[in-house]
Formats: sequence, structure tokens, C-alpha cells
Amino acid sequence: MSDGPTPAMKQFYEMKSRYPGCVLFFQMGDFYETFGEDAELISRELDITLTSRGKDKNGERMPLAGVPIHAGEAYIARMVKKGYRVAVCDQVEDPKKAKGVVKRDVVRVITPGTVIDSSMVPSEGQAYLMAVVPDLKYTIFGLAFLDITTGDFFVTTCRADDGGNGLLSAVDRAGPRECLLPQSLSPRVQALLEGRGIAITPCGAEYFDHKESFSQLTRQFGVSTLDGFGCSDMDEAVTAAGACLRYATETQKSDLGHIRTLYTRLPERGMVLDAITMRNLELTRNIRDGGTDHTLLSVLDRTKTAMGGRLLRTFITSPLTDEKEIKARLDAVEYCLNEPLRREIIRDLLHRFADTERIAGRIAYGNVGPRDLLTLRDSLDRLPGIRDVLSPHDSMIPSLLADIQADLRDHTDQVSLIQAAIVDDPPVLARTGGIIREGFSSELDEIRNIGRTGKDWIASFQQKERERTGIKSLKIGYNKVFGYYIEVTKANISLVPPEYLRKQTMANGERFTLPELQEMEQKIAHAQERQSALEEELYADVIMRLRESVTFIQATSQAIARLDLFSALADAAAENGYTRPVIENSGRLLITDGRHPVVEESLSSVGFVPNDAELDGGGDQIIIITGANMAGKSTYMREVALICIMAQMGSFVPADRAVIGIIDRVFTRVGAFDDLASGQSTFMVEMVELANILNNVTEKSLVILDEIGRGTSTLDGYSIARAVLEFLHGTGKRGPRTLFATHFHEIVEVEADLKRVKNCHFAVKETGSDVVFLRKLIPGATDRSYGIHVARLAGIPGKVIQRAGEVLEKERYRTPVSEGKRAPRYTQMLLMDAPEGACATESPALIELKNLDPDSLTPREALAKIYELKKKM
Repeated sequence: MSDGPTPAMKQFYEMKSRYPGCVLFFQMGDFYETFGEDAELISRELDITLTSRGKDKNGERMPLAGVPIHAGEAYIARMVKKGYRVAVCDQVEDPKKAKGVVKRDVVRVITPGTVIDSSMVPSEGQAYLMAVVPDLKYTIFGLAFLDITTGDFFVTTCRADDGGNGLLSAVDRAGPRECLLPQSLSPRVQALLEGRGIAITPCGAEYFDHKESFSQLTRQFGVSTLDGFGCSDMDEAVTAAGACLRYATETQKSDLGHIRTLYTRLPERGMVLDAITMRNLELTRNIRDGGTDHTLLSVLDRTKTAMGGRLLRTFITSPLTDEKEIKARLDAVEYCLNEPLRREIIRDLLHRFADTERIAGRIAYGNVGPRDLLTLRDSLDRLPGIRDVLSPHDSMIPSLLADIQADLRDHTDQVSLIQAAIVDDPPVLARTGGIIREGFSSELDEIRNIGRTGKDWIASFQQKERERTGIKSLKIGYNKVFGYYIEVTKANISLVPPEYLRKQTMANGERFTLPELQEMEQKIAHAQERQSALEEELYADVIMRLRESVTFIQATSQAIARLDLFSALADAAAENGYTRPVIENSGRLLITDGRHPVVEESLSSVGFVPNDAELDGGGDQIIIITGANMAGKSTYMREVALICIMAQMGSFVPADRAVIGIIDRVFTRVGAFDDLASGQSTFMVEMVELANILNNVTEKSLVILDEIGRGTSTLDGYSIARAVLEFLHGTGKRGPRTLFATHFHEIVEVEADLKRVKNCHFAVKETGSDVVFLRKLIPGATDRSYGIHVARLAGIPGKVIQRAGEVLEKERYRTPVSEGKRAPRYTQMLLMDAPEGACATESPALIELKNLDPDSLTPREALAKIYELKKKM
């Protein structure tokens, strides 16, 4: 007798060899079992008991760990969330009909970028699979992003020679979960993506063949050319798209018919926000813990549907630059804002609207659950009410809302089909049975009737046998092993008729059967088997009929997303007092009483101090901002950038008035951190980010620079900061609108040399040794940072604060101003509480000068007194 692997284990080894790198969930009856290294892995990752069964190829005990099939999705979801790939190997034939070992095959491979089950995909974000393909000269990356849960599929490009900034910016906007890379691609690219928590899947050259990619895409969309998708001349992006589609099709074992189109998103068609800017401005993730709290997304997200929430993220990370498109969005938001009653009714109708976009994807894939269908039915049933509220006869309705109304199709047939087919309270899984409503199928109703009459017959037969035998306690039972049986206790064994056939001996009695009971058992069993099979057939037919409407359901879902988002932005505007910005193709940027949308929300109890901003590429192009630490410089600059982004994404803004000359890119250099993993110091990171800005800025950009040059020596830092200012100012008539915050107080002298530079500072109020930050930006410069006051507020020990003050006073007067140096033009407004009887602006030197009698001094004494007073001043 051979000690080799069993037929089932031979199947396991074959499947494992076909899907290397995957954890194989291998169906054995009612369990998914894993063996060998897979078993050890899931035992460790999922905290499942590890056992053993039989021997492996080397004669060692085979590790084994399994999970029940009914709970398999939950365990698979946990593995995928941890970044693993899972191959699901099911029994593909009925074990009762199998000759020899049951046939098994891998029915799907689940990876981080190809999950489609609702339990594995968070509703608030996309679930993109990404592919990266470089050109031959390694100057351009073609990128593709595919979300198989919704069918969203787009391509774009970025520079490959910019240190990875363009790639990371695209990644941060889309948030992919998995990335396909050519095996020949630089390891540095893989390291960059892994640093963002993306699962990397290296693929062979066959995935990145341009001709095959082109063919795959044209077959998918039923076209002969990609000209209509705007990407026919983007070879690398097309290759990446083909790789995504091939990988998704192979892992899902499906043609993925819900993927019906491909979009092209080019950087020059919208405002460019790089990864650094999105991080610094905390658009969708905060810097503190990477969550969504205290972000622009959290402030604006009043959406009621998962589709609207996902669209909001896209709006925030991809603002527009087309004036007409921006104004069309603002028109839609304004209409919703000015119609509060309609808006409230719409938002109430959307409140319980399901994620129909992803349900459509699951219908196309074929794994939609019966409860999904009921939520789809209920959601589609609300569409007539939504259409009525939008009022088709309103001639004032904006174009985007009219388009939405046109896309809200009539889904009466789909609603009626689901209503007729599915019971009101179905089980979670279709294979459980009991999901088809009575009256939908006459054949199913007849089979069910056999089952019901069979049970009635059993009850009647039990009563008849009690009367015939005189055994009052006789009962008829059922289990899966022995089927139906007649149970008699030991005390009544003597009353058992001779025609009873013994079936099983129990501790307290005997079990019997009769030919007529066996005959009825076969009828009932056949009816139950037929009922289960017929329900599966009927459910599959319902899915097939709904699959024909997937495209229309997707269009409706996207319309609902837009309607949800426009009404949500209107709701945020109404609640927060936002105003409509004026959008124009100019170099202007004018904000009156602007507020930081996120900080304002957190300071609702004490109020936010608003500030103005006025920049012009041909006028006051650069504003140098000086002032105290903690005065609000960084908040102010972020505020200006956020208002511009909100305006160009189509949102109202937190300001009394805003005129935004369209901005092509927003650059920020705010804060400092070490990138120790790549061996870069704080200053090196600062210089790399600064280099990206200076190499890519245009005269239509907005540049936010905070504390340039502070990571090195004072002289080096000042020199860099001054040179950067001069570079941004340039020699032409226009330049990028720039906010430049600094503690290099000497740099304010640039205002006299560069005509498009203006000094401003944040005012403070001094009260003795205390300082109050007024958070108000006013014209002019200042030469004080009040760092010691901030140190006191932070809790630095008093002795340190006192000594720091002494050192500051000593250093302030130690070095005389050299002859010929231009006097600083400080114009800071210092608001001080004056002592009683004294002028708030008088210094000790001025008081001494007033009390001085010049007639009593000799010329030598007078000269000495002048030097003394000058030093005090």
C-alpha cells in the first residue's frame, strides 16, 4: 500500500503549484482547509488552532488549519486586509455524483486590489488596482487605476524623473490597494509604493505587451480604436490599463462586463496637487495619525450616500482649472443652497439610498446577495420621488442638475422583478435557500407543497402508528445520518409489531422504520433537493436578467452621487456661512475676511479671527509675512490655499468675498520632518521639496513657503531664502502668487529692491511681560518673534525662561549696526497697555532724553550721552 499523497492532496498540490504566492483555501466538505505553510500562516494571522493530518511529501506530519465555509468570507477578508492573496478552491461537482475524488478548481483569486465582496471593501473609499509602466527613456510613467467594485477605470501619466513625486501624488489622490509592476522596473519604485502601504505584485512581461493590452481593451469595450477614450497616443498608459484588466479578469474568473468605459485624466486638465501639498494641507488625511478627522474632507462631507462620499474625495484631490466647468458646479451648489426645502427632501430621500454602484458591480460579477437585491429595490423605488423634487419643468434649473435628472432612469422593471422574486426577509447567502417568493415559480410552489404535505403525512403517520400499536410515546424523528425513524422506548419494546425493521439501538430505546416511511422519506428528500436546485436556478436567472440593466444602474448611481455631493456642499455652505467665489482667468487672488475651514470648525466656541488676502501676479505678487511664533502665519497661509482649492473644486468658500484667478498648481513647503528611512535630514527634505517647487512653478501657480532655510546656519538659510524670493519674483511682469513666512527679519528689506513684494505681519498686544496674539494680518514688517513667550506657554521651566530673556537682551544690544547699512523699515503696530501716567510708545531712552539738560553738558559729555542713548535705542 502506497504512503504517497491521497487523491485530494494531489489536487491540493496541483492547485498550489498553479497559484504560487497565494494562500489556498481548499474546500473539504463544509470547511475551507489549508495545509503546510499556509496552515501555519493563517493559524498565526487569524489565531486559529493548528493541527495536523497525514503526511506531506517529505513524510512529515502535515500542518492543518481550517475554517467553516459559511464563515469563510470573514476570514478571507481579514487575510486580504493584511495584504495576502487568497485563492479559493471549491468543489465544482456534486459529491454524491462524483466518481472517485470530487473535482475541485480555483474559482477566484482575491487580492487587495481585486476584492469585490461587500465585507471586504469599505464604503467610504475606492478600491483601486493600479499598474505602472515606464517609457523606454524612463521619463514618463503610464498609470492605470481600476476599481472592479464600481467599474471605475481611468488612465493618466506622470513624470518618472522627478524623484517619484509625480507617482506619489497620483497614488495619494487615488489611494490604490495593490499595484502591478513590471519585474524589470527599478526597485526604488517598489520601495516608494510599499512606503504608502500598497501591496506590490510583480508581473511578467506578458502582462505589459502593448499590442495585447490594446486588444484586451478594445474587446472589453467592443470598439476597434481607443480614439474615443482620449488615450490612443498614450502607449504606456494603455499598456498599464491592459495589465489591470487582464489581472482582474484572471483573478475573478469573469469577463467583468460592468467595466464599460475608460477615462483619461491628464494633469494639465486640472489643478495639480502633489503628494507634499495634499499632506501639508491635510485634504483627506491628517498629519497626526493619518485619519480623516480635522481634514477638509471631514468638514465638507455631508454626503448621504457612499457614492457621494467617494465623489467628494475625487473633487477635493482633483480641482478643476476650466472656468466654465467650475462655474457649472457652483451653479448647481447655489441652486441647492437657494432651495432649502427641496434640498432637505432630497437629502432625506438619499439618507437610506444603498451603494447601488457597487451592487451593480456584484450583479455583473455574479456574487450579489439576496439582501443586496432588496436594498437595490428599495433605493431604485425612491427615484420617482427624487425626480419629482428636481422639478423637470423648472426653467431655472442649472445644466448639471438637468443632466442628473436625465440620468435618473426608469427602473420600474428591475424593481418589479426583485419584488416578485425575492422574499421580504431572505437569508444572507443565496445558497442557504428560502429566498424565492411564493408565486414566482409554479414549479417551485408545487415542490414546496410536496414538502409541506410530506410533513403533514409524517404527523398523520405518527398518530396512526400510536393508535395501531398502542404505544402512546411513539414518535417519528429525523437526522441527516439515519433519515426518518420510529423511536420506541425500552419500556414499550414488547409492543413493537413484527413488521417494524430495526434501524438503530439506543441507550434508552430502539429506532425502527417501515417500507412506507422509507418511500415517503425518498419523496421528501427528492423534493428538498429539487427545491434547493431550482431556487439556485431561479436566483441565477434573476441575476442574469438584472445583469442586462447594469449599465443603466451604474449611470443612475453616478447621477445620485453628483446630486448627493452638490446638495451636501450646499448644506455645508448654509451651515458654515460660506459664500460663492468669483472665478476668473486672471492673476488675481482676493479674499475678504477669509477663514480656515477646519480650524474654524474646531474653534466654534471661541470664534475664528478672519483675515484678508490680496495677491496679483502683476501687482503684489509676493507677500512676506513676519511676526510672532504662534501668531497664526501657517494657519493663514493654509487657509488661503484651502479656499482656492475649495473654489476650484466647485464649493462655496469660508470668506465674505473671494475672487480666484484660476490656479494651475498649489505648492506648499510647510513644516519639517526627517526622512530617516532614506537617509535624508530635515534640511535635505526641505531642499528636495523646494527644488520640486522651483522646477515646476508657473506664473499661474500658488506657492506657500514657510520658514525656508531654517534647517541650516543663519547666514546660509538667509541666503537661500533671499535667493528663492528673487527667483520667484523673476524679471518679467508676472510671477506666481506667493505667501512667504519667515523669521529672517533682515529679509524684509527685499521690499525696497523687488517691486512686486509687500511686507505684512501678524499683530500682537503686549501687556507688561505677557503677549496676546491678535491673529490679525496687517501691513508692514516686524523684527520680533516672541519665541521666549511661546516657550513660557509651552511650560519651559521658569529659570530657563529668565535666562533666555537675559541672553536676548544682551545679544540685542551687543553688536552695533555697521556704517552704511540700510536702516530696517520696521512698521509693526505694537499694541501695549501703558502704565498709568506714561505714554505707551515711550522707551527708557526717550524718557531720559526728555529729562536731559543739554546746556549743562560739555561737548565731550554730550557726544558720550548720544552714543549711550543710541545703544539703548
